[in-house]
Amino acid sequence: MTGRRGVHLFSNGMLFALGMALFLPVLMAGRADALETALGEPSGEILLEIEGRIQRTNRDGKAVFDRAMLEELDPAVLETTTVVTDGVRRFDGFYMRDLLKRVGAEGETVTASALNDYVIDIPATDFERFDVVVATHMDGERLEPRDKGPLWIVYPRDDHAELQDLRYDYRWVWQLNHLEVR
Repeated sequence: MTGRRGVHLFSNGMLFALGMALFLPVLMAGRADALETALGEPSGEILLEIEGRIQRTNRDGKAVFDRAMLEELDPAVLETTTVVTDGVRRFDGFYMRDLLKRVGAEGETVTASALNDYVIDIPATDFERFDVVVATHMDGERLEPRDKGPLWIVYPRDDHAELQDLRYDYRWVWQLNHLEVR
């Protein structure tokens, strides 16, 4: 009886192992295909391009986003003062860490570039330590290039004394249009 039961369990185990051996490659191939196409294709004007050490791309080895694609990210709201505006302002957009996660970023530095050719390196750890928002709106108004848009990197400076330092002020990139993950 024991021998028979042992054979029976071994047979079931073998069937399970055989099934997994045949099914797992199919499952993994499907996952790889999903990662490659997960970003979708933009249908409108490209607002942001991301390149470098990223896992998910949708155009020529880069990740490109139009407004509709950016609006698919979970919304974030931040109220804070800035060094270039008066009083507390409300910024609506999405968290930078969510954007970087969306493209599968794997770097230590993010180089942010703007329409006005401003470029700065930002430690990727900033986006985990702080609720840094990529703003699309300020005080309910859509940001346009003439008023720091269409995208503006905004730090929660009123929430952390250390963010009220000039080195962080330089990281507030307005007219953001390009990121390189290194």
